[in-house]
Amino acid sequence: MSHENRRSPALPAGLEGWPLLGALAAILTVASVAAFASIGGSDGIRMAIRLTARTSLALFLLAFTASALFRICQNPWTRWQLRNRRQLGLGFAVSHLLHAIAIIALAVTDPQLFAELGGSSMLIAGGSAYLVIAAMAATSFDRTAALIGAVAWRRLHLFGAWYIWLSFMVTFGKRAQLDMAYWPFIAVLLSAAALRLIVNVLPFPVLRR
Repeated sequence: MSHENRRSPALPAGLEGWPLLGALAAILTVASVAAFASIGGSDGIRMAIRLTARTSLALFLLAFTASALFRICQNPWTRWQLRNRRQLGLGFAVSHLLHAIAIIALAVTDPQLFAELGGSSMLIAGGSAYLVIAAMAATSFDRTAALIGAVAWRRLHLFGAWYIWLSFMVTFGKRAQLDMAYWPFIAVLLSAAALRLIVNVLPFPVLRR
């Protein structure tokens, strides 16, 4: 039996495949609504924006590093992570959709605050990333992936993964200039990129156990 079909006894039963995506979507939606409801108004929307920014980063990094971590060390967690990389990536897309909804809600309900925080330039800068995310999400299903072909799919998802990584670097980098609390996010992003690059250069398959 290949590693793709092994289930991890260390992880809760049912957190696999499409049920995992459904659970992620439900949790993310409830958490976003709860973040807004805890304060309400513009501050509540901003809390939802911050929450979904962090959940988007976490889910992106889980998908982004899945293959590299598995090549370095095969264990129940990395097998689960690799096996569910597609669902983790789609979970990221859901989280970032909620993030976009919160940003639009802030623009509609408090345009003055929205303008102070970046306004239309923020939407334009993030718009290209959302197009890439939409393209990757749309081709994350067997039928749509087959329609564009294996080569085009591979190029799109390779380019998209690094484009989204760069988008996170720019976004969190701007925040880090004003608030040192954002530097750990920068460190994690750089570590994830280094991991992928190193694994692609060095013969890590010999380290499998």
